[in-house]
Amino acid sequence: MSAEPAFLLHRKPYRETSALVDLLTLNNGRIRAVAHGGQRPGSKSRQRLQPFTPLFVSWRGERELKRLTLMESRGQTALLAGEGLLCGLYANEIATRLLPLELPVADVFAFYTVLLEALPKPSERALGLRRYEWALLEALEATPRFCTPDGHVLDPQTRYRFDSQSRAFLPSAQGLEGRTLRYIEQGDWEHVGLANALKSVMRAALAPHLGSNALRSRELMLAMARRRQS
Repeated sequence: MSAEPAFLLHRKPYRETSALVDLLTLNNGRIRAVAHGGQRPGSKSRQRLQPFTPLFVSWRGERELKRLTLMESRGQTALLAGEGLLCGLYANEIATRLLPLELPVADVFAFYTVLLEALPKPSERALGLRRYEWALLEALEATPRFCTPDGHVLDPQTRYRFDSQSRAFLPSAQGLEGRTLRYIEQGDWEHVGLANALKSVMRAALAPHLGSNALRSRELMLAMARRRQS
């Protein structure tokens, strides 16, 4: 096969000197493969297989576990630190958890690429994450339905909460205003004061698909927030 653009999502040791990797690729979505020499000190494979580094990769194998045959850099590694780094780790972690193997997700790849450019910039970070999360939900055919479970239009004055079973919204005194949900539906995500509501909707929509195990990246974010408060 010809080389394909990719990013490393996850890597762990495999046998003596190899690595088991999850990659987000342009045309084949998430693939899992063995990178021979990927754990050997000083090897080129280990040096290239770094998070947030644009890669060209190719592989062999018809089963779920592939064998990488080519790994080359195709650009500069995104230099992330602090909150930007934790957000990048979160982006990698949810893609690894959510995406089935070999499901083509070109839009997810595109929004991931844009996200890496946004993460070093605090003013662009949150919106970049929300666009990326939405692309993941679209790939899973799991985006929220901005209506009631029976298809009725949301009342701008009524508050609603997300219902995971119907992917729609139920009236709730502690929920979000219908007006706010309409802004989200229309894609007007830069509207003043929308950031927290948008984050709440994304988190509720993603939760059923992420499973019960806590996200390691989210735990690190919470720990950072506690340190700042203290």
